[in-house]
Amino acid sequence: MRAYEIQAFGLDGLKPAGRPDPQPGHGQAVVRVKAVSLNFRDYLMVKGQYNPKQKLPLIPCSDGAGEVLAVGPGVTRVKAGDRVMGNFSQTWLGGEPSRAKLGGTLGGPLDGMLAEQVTLNEEGLTHVPAHLSFTEAASLPCAAVTAWHALVVQGGLKAGDTVLIQGTGGVSIFALQFARMFGARAIVTSSSDEKLARAKELGADALINYKTTPDWEKPARELTGGVGVDHIIEVGGAGTLGKSLKCIRIGGVIHVIGVLSGVAPSDFSVIPILMQNVRLQGVLVGSRDVFEQMNKAIALHQMRPVVDRVFPFDQARQAFELMAAGGHFGKVAVEV
Repeated sequence: MRAYEIQAFGLDGLKPAGRPDPQPGHGQAVVRVKAVSLNFRDYLMVKGQYNPKQKLPLIPCSDGAGEVLAVGPGVTRVKAGDRVMGNFSQTWLGGEPSRAKLGGTLGGPLDGMLAEQVTLNEEGLTHVPAHLSFTEAASLPCAAVTAWHALVVQGGLKAGDTVLIQGTGGVSIFALQFARMFGARAIVTSSSDEKLARAKELGADALINYKTTPDWEKPARELTGGVGVDHIIEVGGAGTLGKSLKCIRIGGVIHVIGVLSGVAPSDFSVIPILMQNVRLQGVLVGSRDVFEQMNKAIALHQMRPVVDRVFPFDQARQAFELMAAGGHFGKVAVEV
């Protein structure tokens, strides 16, 4: 079968490779991969910046969907012909995260989904909502679960809340869709008026271009009558956390998800956290139980993920280049 391997760190080290067709062992299923989606984590893994000690070669990409080809002895959770997605963590089935549960993530340290076929334990598979295509389903395991886990599970999102969403990447657009699903108000920031217009079409209530309005925290707070927002999808990291603390309400939650602008703020103060009773909540994707809970809501509301660009399998490198450039809105996918 065909696959892509990280044979050396860097985009030049991402190479097509041949591997033997997999065979299912006890409790395992072989999945014919139909589509894969990219996360920024996958790009960092290719570059060697996510885990410089990662053993190579490695098949990248945590997120994918496909059809079960065959199952091994003892398998009862899935059967041949089922449409399935791989869970981001093959070992985090439920409950709180732990070192052991987080040691079984696809696309590093385990081989990922950017291959024609993969073998996964039956417990690491989740069924695709019936109304979604394989490409749409491939976008769910990491970005969608992260947004759902942050806002719904950890944040207790409710109707009438105000959510400030940084950017228009995968996690951010899912956060926008979930905010609308729950009847919450969504404020979206971006450096692109074109992307902001697309966010408006998806239901964003207010838009802020942080390039033309660098002090975006001021209009964000003004949009709440000076009270501050209830939730912030914080994907910027060091460069945006200080501003987030200026527009969060007393007792609000900043969901720390990304570090696109760096990891070490030079002017960070803990005083606003103390004085405003703010919660900084790290978000580590989510368990299989959270994934399945989210899928029920997606199916009920017939929600469709936003897949901006789809590349053929032989252009996987171009998909990573688009991810690196940040030129996408929502998700970037590769059809296998």
